[in-house]
Amino acid sequence: MHIRFRAPALAVAGALAVVFGVIVSAGQAAPYRAPRGPDGKPNLNGIWQALNEADWDIEGHSAGPGRVMALGAEDAVIPGLGVVEGGPLPYLPAAAAKKKANFEKRLTLDPEIKCYLPGVPRATYLPYPFQILQNASRIFFAYEYAGAVRDILLKDPGPAPVDSWMGQSVGHWEGETLVVDVTGMNDQTWFDRAGNFHSDAVHVVERYTRTSADVITYEAVIEDPKVFTRPWKIRMPLYRRQDTQILDFKCPEFVEELLYGPLRKKPLAR
Repeated sequence: MHIRFRAPALAVAGALAVVFGVIVSAGQAAPYRAPRGPDGKPNLNGIWQALNEADWDIEGHSAGPGRVMALGAEDAVIPGLGVVEGGPLPYLPAAAAKKKANFEKRLTLDPEIKCYLPGVPRATYLPYPFQILQNASRIFFAYEYAGAVRDILLKDPGPAPVDSWMGQSVGHWEGETLVVDVTGMNDQTWFDRAGNFHSDAVHVVERYTRTSADVITYEAVIEDPKVFTRPWKIRMPLYRRQDTQILDFKCPEFVEELLYGPLRKKPLAR
């Protein structure tokens, strides 16, 4: 005589599947949902800052001597893993030669050292905090460095009327992500202190996604057919600062001697 346990076996298997499913579900945290603003969109309000070495060089790099040897370790290059995805920057041959020349003359050519506005995306990862101010109808970025600002337009006005240091930023929401299309930048800003640069044809698409209470995941795709063979992307976390506020760092007065000192009839004693 054969005794069959088919029905109980199926019941046990079903019960195990349910238990296993509960265990798996318990181990998987639900995706983070940012608090909502008055318009129902993710709330990005706050003071944020990148904590990386991208301003020295967006590509991976080792430690090295700084721009002013007399400053010793104070100005030395801080090593970093880089924030560029997919390998080295895809420079066109002539652009690669210009990048090398920029690096060799970075003490006098770097726009940051002259207190010029930083452009996009460099404004995001300079070693200074910045603030996002958002309400139902406007999004505004205020940067500590040089008092730079950006108004994120939520209605596309068409092409930028003129090129500028910070360009024209047009934003829209894709689910939890603020997408910002940046055009109309001039060719006077760099990506970092290592001389990585762009032309006036640069087009940047940024993505800001709040992935936890204190983190925004930042991505930017850069396209510039005058300088690069293909688009490329950077990615980094931005951390919320609750222990600070945006202070004045109006730096033009700090660079007057650097820019105009050689024009003095009698140079200042050093």
